[in-house]
Amino acid sequence: MIVHKAGMTKNLTDPKIVTFGCRLNTYESEVMRQHAREAGLSDTIIFNTCAVTTEAERQARQSIRKARRTNPDAKIIVTGCAAQINPDLYADMAEVDHVMGNEEKLKRESFDLTPEARVAVNDIMEAKETAAHLVHGFEEHTRAFVQIQQGCNHRCTFCIIPFGRGNNRSVPIGAITEQVRTLVNNGVKEVVLTGVDITDYGLDLPGKPTLGQMTRRLLAQVPELKRLRLSSLDPVEIDDDTYRLFGEEPRIMPHLHISLQAGDDMVLKRMKRRHLRQDVVDMVVKARELRPDVVFGADIIAGFPTETDDMFENTYRLVEELGLTYLHVFPYSERPGTPAAKMPQVPGNLRKERAARLRDAGQSAENLFMQSRIGTTSQVLIEKNGFGRTEHYAPVQVEALEGDLSGQVVPAYIADIRDGKLLAYPLGTDAANVAREKLSSQ
Repeated sequence: MIVHKAGMTKNLTDPKIVTFGCRLNTYESEVMRQHAREAGLSDTIIFNTCAVTTEAERQARQSIRKARRTNPDAKIIVTGCAAQINPDLYADMAEVDHVMGNEEKLKRESFDLTPEARVAVNDIMEAKETAAHLVHGFEEHTRAFVQIQQGCNHRCTFCIIPFGRGNNRSVPIGAITEQVRTLVNNGVKEVVLTGVDITDYGLDLPGKPTLGQMTRRLLAQVPELKRLRLSSLDPVEIDDDTYRLFGEEPRIMPHLHISLQAGDDMVLKRMKRRHLRQDVVDMVVKARELRPDVVFGADIIAGFPTETDDMFENTYRLVEELGLTYLHVFPYSERPGTPAAKMPQVPGNLRKERAARLRDAGQSAENLFMQSRIGTTSQVLIEKNGFGRTEHYAPVQVEALEGDLSGQVVPAYIADIRDGKLLAYPLGTDAANVAREKLSSQ
């Protein structure tokens, strides 16, 4: 879960955003930042909440209370999925001045705050389209997130998010292209295409363009874009155009994140997922045939209702069999109003134990991958103070840089691992040559 706690300080001037949850929320926070500035809001803290787990909501409420203690005179606005699903909970908090729904938070007029509009939350299921919002840059990120769709047409038994986001609505290709071109013109080198369910992109648009068709057109029309990433993918819904483009286009990074959730067929069926275990295997095999260096991440829920030890072991073995590198593991969290909450529950301590085992497996896989990178070269997108990410999204600290190269892609020689990050030097420098000689002599 992403948590950016900008705005938790005293002496506020510009509106501050506190973002919980997904990459889509990160994008929408930048939209709200622009709207709030245009509305002239100052001494304002906006909480963009997440509802994916009860823990995410608890953290949001705790942060709201802390912000009020620290900033007694600030306006506090609460929005996001948690506010959309349960607006009364936040409206009843003494610390909160205004509550906005997920549709309202993206409208400029919503930030002309009035007492009558203290709670502005419409029925998200009535939303029929996703408006394009032109974001010129991201204050805290070198890479930029671009929304390509909203909502989800599917109803996984554990998930409350469709009730916070509504049904699938896609952003037209032209608007996506304009957004990416604007960001690139403002210096952005890497864009992440994001949404709630991006493999359903285009189903609601004229001609039903696929994710792959949209991405191919985007890359053709913005040739200056250096790097493109895709956010979470449903393994059984990836279209042929996306596979072809992944194999042909080097600007798409060799790092795919799978919306896996489980590796046991019975658990997947009870989750009402669209894929089975073999579908995930087939996806990974196909992607590796197209790009042998690809690495995979995955979202996994541990301790889903009715999950037996054998069912869990099927998931654990799948992680090892497929060599998944970056794992996002969550112990199952009951969500009132979802079918899974009514199923026989796995004891809480067992959920935590299973989650810990999966995290350990993920950490071991990540360590092996990091070790395999020593002695190789990578193109590193520098974010801040020499820290950056490789094409495979591995964290790396580049030393011996001349000047501030934040926002630049730097060819680097990977020499070691230090403090959980790859240690690298700019390719061709004396430091890189010394490191190369030292490795070759070992």
